[in-house]
Amino acid sequence: MSGTLLQINRSPGGILKRPALGLVPVTRAGLEGDDHRNLKYHGGPDKAVLMVALETLDDLKAKGYPVFPGAIGENLTVTGLDPANWRSGQRYRIGDEVVIELTTLRTPCSNLDVYNPKIKTELYDANCKAGNPNTPVWARGGFYGRVIHEGLLIPGAPVTLESESC
Repeated sequence: MSGTLLQINRSPGGILKRPALGLVPVTRAGLEGDDHRNLKYHGGPDKAVLMVALETLDDLKAKGYPVFPGAIGENLTVTGLDPANWRSGQRYRIGDEVVIELTTLRTPCSNLDVYNPKIKTELYDANCKAGNPNTPVWARGGFYGRVIHEGLLIPGAPVTLESESC
């Protein structure tokens, strides 16, 4: 399974993240220049980066939500990877150096209400945790990841599934 890193996003805190241009250093703490306002729910070694599929954003936009890459707080906007296949423990190589391991499903919070409170239901359905196959794709809101191997990222880098679990 492989895709492309479309955009790298960061902010001084909050959900709206702006595109980073050029090479971006990634450490175990996350992207250089990215910060979090509420460390109880965001950031830390197991939530160092948030990955979201462009295809999810495109679907939301088609439904009338005014979103774009970085709008829902993701650090890594990827394309060509189906979030229906994302699972905790998967490791993805991004570019030549960086490896992240998916850790925790992102649970949308009230910060996303600026786009319409209903967006949270579009991104997450609690029934999915029960394993109901008829519910929406539950990784649509993204997956947090820990940084296994630090390095530099640049938009356009390949994103490749390296292993299914650690």
